[in-house]
Amino acid sequence: MFSIDLQTAFWVFAISLGLCGMIVLCARYWPQYFVRPRDLAAVQAAHRRPTSRLGGVGIILALVLAIALVMPHDTTMPLLLLSVLPVFVAGLIEDMGLPLSPRIRLLAALVSALLAVVLLQSWITHADIPLLDPVLAIPMLAIPMTLLWGTGLCHAFNLIDGVNGLSSGSAAISALGLAAIAHHAGQTEIALAALLIAPAILGFMVFNWPSGRIFLGDAGAYSLGHLLVSLSILLLVRAPEVSGAVLAGLFFWPLADTMLAIYRRWRGGQRQDQPDRLHSHQLLMRGLEIIMVGRQRRHISNPLTTALLLPIIGLGTWGHVLLWQTPWAGYLLLGAQGAGFVLLYIGGMRFFSVRRRRLVLFPRALGPDGIKPAE
Repeated sequence: MFSIDLQTAFWVFAISLGLCGMIVLCARYWPQYFVRPRDLAAVQAAHRRPTSRLGGVGIILALVLAIALVMPHDTTMPLLLLSVLPVFVAGLIEDMGLPLSPRIRLLAALVSALLAVVLLQSWITHADIPLLDPVLAIPMLAIPMTLLWGTGLCHAFNLIDGVNGLSSGSAAISALGLAAIAHHAGQTEIALAALLIAPAILGFMVFNWPSGRIFLGDAGAYSLGHLLVSLSILLLVRAPEVSGAVLAGLFFWPLADTMLAIYRRWRGGQRQDQPDRLHSHQLLMRGLEIIMVGRQRRHISNPLTTALLLPIIGLGTWGHVLLWQTPWAGYLLLGAQGAGFVLLYIGGMRFFSVRRRRLVLFPRALGPDGIKPAE
């Protein structure tokens, strides 16, 4: 069985690699159809050249073709891929440069979450929290909470899609962690479904990291978030012994960054649907430019940010995999991760505050970003 899984994973990787390579090639010769040049002017932009945002198309098509060719009798993945359709289409419209409001994309994510609940007959049944579990035992209350959780995490993966490979790499790590927990719980079908998502992402990442020749796009980020959170909810239903805290911990980084963004914008009186440049990965990238690589080397600081963050994300995921049957330890690990995340973020903000004060006191010593100009 394991050798067959490896063969299937190879085909998923090869198909994703080929499709993403075709998109990169087409974007080079027909950029008017595959690239959105105005992306460079976006406030959250972390790249310097127009790049196709259709990487999610390659990933999802790779999964569809792999299921059709090598897993014709599988039932979980076809239903999952059917449920992802609304949010995938909404994201694709945005990736192609057509106007689509954030509210419509949010509604599409909600519809996809509802489809997953209906098609898979799965919703959050327990969270290992004494006051919350009795509420989750009532489907009429548990289903709305499931829709909120699924919609939020779907968008969370899109919020961390700011540097090459971060959102896709985080999704691949979450998929592998989910596959490991499902395997330990004896849920072979869920384990295989999660395992197939990882090679589809890796095929895309060949072109995305470090060079950034193709981006995940809204369609890709939304779809990966939806697929992974829906699989985790399905595992929670089929294997009640799995800790809800641990499954939430698999998505710690996108969840923590999103919660911080919501708080930051609320406190600053900003609209929640407006992008900014204060995400944790953006602060780290600019910090690397100040301390190490310099202002005009974003092609280095961008992938280096991901290279530094993914091992941290992977270490946290590994910890949750080890604690898959221990709710109290899972929540302790979540608390430690949250405290560390907040402390590091506050430290980064104070660092930039100091640089800004130095810029005011010594305007000739530093450039506009608080970086000392080259001699």
